[in-house]
Amino acid sequence: MLEINIPEVVAEVTETFMLYERALIANDVDMLDRLFWDSPLTLRYGVAENLYGHHAIAAFRIGRPAIDMTRRLMNTVITTYGRDIATANTEFQRVGATMSGRQSHVWLRTDEGWRITAAHVSLLPPPGQTPVPPPRSAPL
Repeated sequence: MLEINIPEVVAEVTETFMLYERALIANDVDMLDRLFWDSPLTLRYGVAENLYGHHAIAAFRIGRPAIDMTRRLMNTVITTYGRDIATANTEFQRVGATMSGRQSHVWLRTDEGWRITAAHVSLLPPPGQTPVPPPRSAPL
């Protein structure tokens, strides 16, 4: 049975998660790249892109123009599973934006330290606005 939320492990992941947040706000591409696991198995689902493998994630970051990512985090939940796996989930509101967003990470302890193995970012419509339903798929 895995021990959930070992205090010192939660502290390590929280510290690394906040390092990621500072790097994101500062557009520190080198640090962001270091914090993702250097593996073809790493993935990042963004607001408008699906990226498979560390190489694709790094190429996306290099090609994206620097934008103001200043934001406020809300309802951040970090959960550790044993000593080597963790999840970090948060909601965010960018300064001046009407939409809020969600961000999820799966973290893995590696020889280099904690690294993101999977990430997902999505935006929510402003309050009171109905989300656009996904297109219907053809029956199988």
